Amino acid sequence: MSIIKDLLEKSTPLSAASRYTAINGIFYMGSGALFIAWPGAIQTIFMDSAFAVREEALVRLVGMTLAVIGWLYLFGGRSGARQFVAASVFDRVVLAPAVLVPLAMAGVFPHVLMTFAVLDPLLGIGAWRLLARKS
Repeated sequence: MSIIKDLLEKSTPLSAASRYTAINGIFYMGSGALFIAWPGAIQTIFMDSAFAVREEALVRLVGMTLAVIGWLYLFGGRSGARQFVAASVFDRVVLAPAVLVPLAMAGVFPHVLMTFAVLDPLLGIGAWRLLARKS
């Protein structure tokens, strides 16, 4: 099948920023898979309060979102395109905290969202520094 071949195609030697972005993608996919398979990870790992009604479904939605973002970061990083790494820096440093911090402050999964509100910009800054090296 051609699409599988296209997905597995090796690109030219990747820069450190592209490899870093691809590895971040694996982290996001893994986090997403964890939340999809085990929504209770929110309580067990992040010590958030017990679900009141049907929040398990929302955790799975967050998991799917993380997995899709991870998938895109993995293959965006593997493409070797500097533009992709730069675009990921912007959304991680600016957009993610702007959305996640107010949600966490409103009491929506506060520990997990604040964790990602801090971790995401830090990972984005790491990509930014690697991008600046032009390696």
